[in-house]
Parts: sequence; C-alpha cells; structure tokens
Amino acid sequence: MAHQTVGRPRPGLPDDPRAEVAEPTPACPVEVALAALRGRWTTLVIRELLGGEHSYSGLRAALRGLSDKVLSDRLAHLVEAGVLERRRETGVPPRTRYRLTPHGERLGPVLQALWDWGADSPAAVSGRA
Repeated sequence: MAHQTVGRPRPGLPDDPRAEVAEPTPACPVEVALAALRGRWTTLVIRELLGGEHSYSGLRAALRGLSDKVLSDRLAHLVEAGVLERRRETGVPPRTRYRLTPHGERLGPVLQALWDWGADSPAAVSGRA
C-alpha cells in the first residue's frame, strides 16, 4: 500500500499547473495577491474597509499617520486591482466613498492568516520585525 501522500500535491501547494514554475510569473495567483497587497499601509486600508464603506476623509481620520499622497496612491492601486470600488456622490462638496468589492472582501481571511502566521514567528515573539 502506498503512503497517503503519494500522488498528492505537496502540503500548502495547490494542485494547479501554475504552481509548477521555475521562477515567479505575473500570472501566478500568489504573485497577483502579493501585488494587490503591496505597499506600506495597504493592509490597514483594507482592514478599515473590512468594517464597511468609508469616505476618503473617514479613512484619513482612521489612519492618522497616513499621508494624503500615500492614501490616494493606495486607494487608486486597490481600485485598479479590483479590491475596492470607488463611488462619487454628488453634493457640495462632492464626496468619494470606497468599499470592498466581493473579491476584496475575500481578503479578510487572508489577512487573518497572515496575522496568525506573523504572530507566531520568532521575530514577533522576540519583538524584532
């Protein structure tokens, strides 16, 4: 009788031909996910939006250390990546509201898994990150 792992993919790796590459490719789903999460503050912007829709000024108030330039960059990047939806509201002054797309909402468990992994890492335990 063969061991139960014979013929199965390696643990943690999908049974998908895209996983069998010799170097990173832009089409790799892991690379796509990491590209969407790129940049400092990105995960905190997503965290705020996991709680519900926000205006630009609401995000600025929630993330006080974040500059306008970086917030604008992160929001534009996340909209382009299909993580956020941007909606302009008429009025004086006009307001812009952001919310996660259904695809973006699926990042909640991903961020939780990253948190859990990082919280258990030796660097987090020792205070060196």
